[in-house]
Amino acid sequence: MVNAPSGAAPVISAWTAVSPLGLRAADFSAALRSGRPAARPLDPEEWSAPFRRASLVPDFHIRQILGRKGTRSMDRATGLAVTAIRHLLTGEREHGEGERLPGVGEETGLALGTSTGSAQSIMDFTRDSLVGEKPFYVDPARFPNTVMNCAAGQSAIWHGLRGPNTTIAGGRATGLLALRYAVRLQRAGRAGAVLCGAVEEFSSARAWLEWHARADENSDAVLGEGAAVWLLEPDASAREHGREGLAEVVGLEFGCAADANAARTVLAETIGRLLDRTGVTPGELSAIADSGAPGAEGEAELAALADALGGEEPPRITAADTIGDTCAAAAAFQIAAVLAMAERQEIPSGAMALVTTVDRDGVVGAALLRIR
Repeated sequence: MVNAPSGAAPVISAWTAVSPLGLRAADFSAALRSGRPAARPLDPEEWSAPFRRASLVPDFHIRQILGRKGTRSMDRATGLAVTAIRHLLTGEREHGEGERLPGVGEETGLALGTSTGSAQSIMDFTRDSLVGEKPFYVDPARFPNTVMNCAAGQSAIWHGLRGPNTTIAGGRATGLLALRYAVRLQRAGRAGAVLCGAVEEFSSARAWLEWHARADENSDAVLGEGAAVWLLEPDASAREHGREGLAEVVGLEFGCAADANAARTVLAETIGRLLDRTGVTPGELSAIADSGAPGAEGEAELAALADALGGEEPPRITAADTIGDTCAAAAAFQIAAVLAMAERQEIPSGAMALVTTVDRDGVVGAALLRIR
């Protein structure tokens, strides 16, 4: 549980998203507003996957975007994370040139969410060790891609971030868990500014893993990918450097359910605790960003919201309807959707937005953001 009174809460002062809607935050915001789905048919010659469609980041070619130096063995998840953080640090400038955001120096921390890192890299490296003439005839340059913290570590190296560097993995709740970790870093005095968010790649390996995990829910699934990151800092620091906070992190709360059936009750209780501890009533909520999880998890989430809010549900934002199931990056994109609506003043200043999540492994979470 994380609570913060008004004025003492950390603020999100900048954000960006590399998504199936485009490479920049403006693309995400504009397309999300239109409701245009990003799913496209998969080319069977390029992807060996059991799904017919997916939501892929358009025109994402690592070497074209980041250059040839240092990218020969970079996997897709790392490339997405490095690109998103570059866009954030350079204020979305076209080629990432010039000075970075003021007040974001080398002491800045990074809390980045992921699933297993790159499932494709792990499987490819393992396969090479099995089918090669000898087990150790593998490409050593690709070994770093097999560890979960590759994206966070490479992002820090690329952008000169020497502060705390943490990888968080928690299924669809990952983005909220990363946000909680970033808040705790700040409260413990370990870091002032913290870059926070999550990344997920689409790959043949991930597609097959999802196919087998979803049992009878396979045919209509649309997997997505991308990275959403934001800058979390004290309000005073944001103002000192000429940034007005977009949203305050008022509170976060988590729970764990045994299965999807229990998730309804556990999530409803989690939302109730969050509202009670922050002194917010259901009627004060102006928006809800739900995870849009498929199958039983999604049904449990919607039922829990109805139980917890007693029928006083404000308009819902479901990014997954547009960009697909981004798994570990889902909650990060939910926060990005709230920030995009706040920038367009579709959520008024001072209003409260509730972000909820539920994962098939039973982790549930909720966050309250106060729009500035």
